[in-house]
Amino acid sequence: MSTDSDSLVQKIRPDFLDGSREDSAVERQHAELKRTRLLRRLSQLAIFALIAVLFVGSLVMAGFWREAWLAYWPEFVEALGQYFPPKLYFGLIPFVDVGRYYRFVNEAGLIGEAGITLAIALAGTIMGAPLALLFGILGNERVTPFPLNFLFRGVMSIIRSIPSLVWALIYVPLGGISPVTATLAIGTDTIGELGRLLTDELEEIDDGPIEGIRSTGAAEPQVITFGMITQIVRPFIAWAMFILENNVRSAVGLGIIGAGGLGVTLSIEQQTFQFTNMMATILFIVLLVLSVEMVSQRVRSYLREGDDEERLSFYQLVVGFPERMSDSLLK
Repeated sequence: MSTDSDSLVQKIRPDFLDGSREDSAVERQHAELKRTRLLRRLSQLAIFALIAVLFVGSLVMAGFWREAWLAYWPEFVEALGQYFPPKLYFGLIPFVDVGRYYRFVNEAGLIGEAGITLAIALAGTIMGAPLALLFGILGNERVTPFPLNFLFRGVMSIIRSIPSLVWALIYVPLGGISPVTATLAIGTDTIGELGRLLTDELEEIDDGPIEGIRSTGAAEPQVITFGMITQIVRPFIAWAMFILENNVRSAVGLGIIGAGGLGVTLSIEQQTFQFTNMMATILFIVLLVLSVEMVSQRVRSYLREGDDEERLSFYQLVVGFPERMSDSLLK
């Protein structure tokens, strides 16, 4: 009888031990998951606290709490009434007096000023694009051996680190703040911005065409022209159109400091507290920039097949305009 009991215990004990091991493994895994979840939550709280501290510290450094800007709130509300002058249409429907905007557009000749702004951006882009292509090629390791290629990359990085507004100030000795110096500033900025993008594009091209051209005994300039540049023609045009968008916004910013175009009109109306005229100018700037962006988006959508990111709707262009405008002014 005892023998049978011992054999029964021996059969049950492995099953019992295996069950205990499985339970302990599950418990350990559960404890590990709880520990991981707790650490993730603590990390999120720490990041949130850090962001909050940085935010408050930034407000303090900016003098946000010292400025009595709330005392000027009634004046701001009054200015809003001038930004958007009200009018009753058909004696019943309240809306903005669009006619006042339209009259100022004609009186101030904003169409001509928009042409100057567009001309500055277009000339600067065309001026800087060839040099951007040259620096982009020389910054590629296939053309210029390491570490010499980083000399050209360093030059582009230095150019990109200086905003176009500062470049305009650097060119002041050539003739003050004018459309000429604004064009030179935008052209210089284009070299850094477009050149850096082209350097990245050249890093991703196929080696096959390059090796094929080189195997025919072609000289190095021919290899670069027919093996490398031919592969980035479409990206070059697409990125140039993108840079043109930014340059139009930059041209407006340069105009604010007196370089000509719509920015000058905007600055004058702001200084004379003509807020209705100022808003008419801003709306005209929005119309100009969105028009350029729509043309640029369509061109890039044709050049980059399957790139849904480039096919932005008119609503997306309008909603994202303030962010893009502020980003370009900070460059």
